[in-house]
Amino acid sequence: MSRIGNKPITVPSEVKITLDGQKITVTGPKGTLEREIHRNISLEMNENEIKVIRKNDEPQNRSLHGLTRTLINNMIIGVTSEYTKELQINGVGYRVAKQGTGLNMTLGYSHPVIFEAPEGITFDVPNPNTIIVRGIDKELVGQTAAVVRSKRPPEVYRGKGIKYADEVIRRKEGKTGK
Repeated sequence: MSRIGNKPITVPSEVKITLDGQKITVTGPKGTLEREIHRNISLEMNENEIKVIRKNDEPQNRSLHGLTRTLINNMIIGVTSEYTKELQINGVGYRVAKQGTGLNMTLGYSHPVIFEAPEGITFDVPNPNTIIVRGIDKELVGQTAAVVRSKRPPEVYRGKGIKYADEVIRRKEGKTGK
């Protein structure tokens, strides 16, 4: 019995959902998202509620039940209010500037790191040490933030690099002399 999968999804009034075979389309004030639903999962739609139903209790279908419900719920939240991830840059001389739709990052390399935003993602740079990744697709926002972070991951001795705003870097003690 899936606790998450059995919960109905409430649909806000400004969101329009269309189901075409195994493809669900969610349209809201911020944009439109589409996703293919697995063939063993079906959706039951009422006027303002969606219920996710699985065909049988096989292990794969049980795992897809809660996953599908969460993915659809994330789509509805994304088209009503955007998802954001905040990244912070720490280090002497490390900074970021917005360049068109992408980022121009100075991260201690001999060259600047240029990162273009994928379609559906926007960057905000409120100050030279902060990047805010915005978008309606939760998966794409998280993946883009992870790719930006991978350009210079935080190191544990001095704490230099790009980290998530809520991430805690456990610092290591360096070498001790005699």
